[in-house]
Amino acid sequence: MAERVFITGMGMITAIGDTVAANFSSLQQQQSGLGFTSYIDTIYKDILPVAAVKHSTAALSEMAGIIAGPAYTRTTLLGLLAMQEALQQAGIRDLQQEPAGFINASTVGGMCDTEKVYFDIIDREKKGDFLQYVDTLDCADCTQRIADKVGFSAYITTISTACSSSANALMYGARLVKQGLLRRVVCGGTEALTRFTLNGFNSLKNVDKRPCRPFDQQRNGLNLGEGAAYLVLESESLARENNSRILAELTGYCNTNEAFHPTAPSPEGDGAYTAMKTALAMSGRSTGEVQYVNVHGTATLNNDISEGKALERLFGAQVPPFSSTKPFTGHTLAAAGAIEAIYAVLAIQHQVIFPNLNFTEQMEELSITPETRLLEAPVETVISNSFGFGGNNASLVISKYER
Repeated sequence: MAERVFITGMGMITAIGDTVAANFSSLQQQQSGLGFTSYIDTIYKDILPVAAVKHSTAALSEMAGIIAGPAYTRTTLLGLLAMQEALQQAGIRDLQQEPAGFINASTVGGMCDTEKVYFDIIDREKKGDFLQYVDTLDCADCTQRIADKVGFSAYITTISTACSSSANALMYGARLVKQGLLRRVVCGGTEALTRFTLNGFNSLKNVDKRPCRPFDQQRNGLNLGEGAAYLVLESESLARENNSRILAELTGYCNTNEAFHPTAPSPEGDGAYTAMKTALAMSGRSTGEVQYVNVHGTATLNNDISEGKALERLFGAQVPPFSSTKPFTGHTLAAAGAIEAIYAVLAIQHQVIFPNLNFTEQMEELSITPETRLLEAPVETVISNSFGFGGNNASLVISKYER
């Protein structure tokens, strides 16, 4: 019989807090992390709002106990800080005692630092050891450096599937646990702001000059963010042996790849609908047992229509309360799935539904509207959606722990 998959530890750092507790406090206070960046050198730094972690890279090095240098990029340091908290919360002091896997996600890798020396690298007349930065560009570099620092060795890999990356990391980890290949896997993702991603999304006309407003008729694009988050997944047998504190259970998951368009979802939400429906079926829960959906909700024109139609198809006239938390954290790309999975756990732990900030006007294409208040309500099952470019759709079902 396949093992159940329990969440026994969480760690995160975002624009609204350096820890899980600090993030929850900001969510409660409805305090957004959006503002203007002083950490990336871009012509848009006073034009396009972003959700930057409120520490310089040098400060992150000090917080992580690392000597600052090109080997540890901002992406790696964000990941290391979130990892340290996740392991501490799970009570893990020695990763060799129980062989643990590490599934990491990123889309930018060390680009945040490499892009700063790009013109130096290609200038043959320029003197200096700029090539040392190139080694950190690969997304797997930050994975390996985090693994080496904290002691992972049993299984290490990197996933990069755009905005669904860390949700897919959690799925992969859950599959390893369910099949008995590993009894403990730490899964999540890390992402730093870069000029490349800001310029890229802006070229697609997908970035709003105002704070984003998901599922609003006047929405006009996303705001980028940065951060990192990891969740410790343990098999039921290991959790019982260790008397682990079980925070929640990952009861269902599904990835669908509709490949409708390189950067746009299907208009009717085919991939999102199938991902949610299949994940819910795996969980053994019915649509009536879902109390909250943390939607992907990027506030882009196409995404919100597609995801909204998928919700209406799945739930009919009984769509549960839903909201996007991206007006708090910005869209953290590869880290978003893990960040929002933690928010799903927090919703269950504290029996709350988080508000969709900045909403004022219902979309004309939909009959539903997001939750706009911090709502105290019974929450036992949450769907968390993360949808990436290329039609890579990931849905997680996270449920209250039941013996």
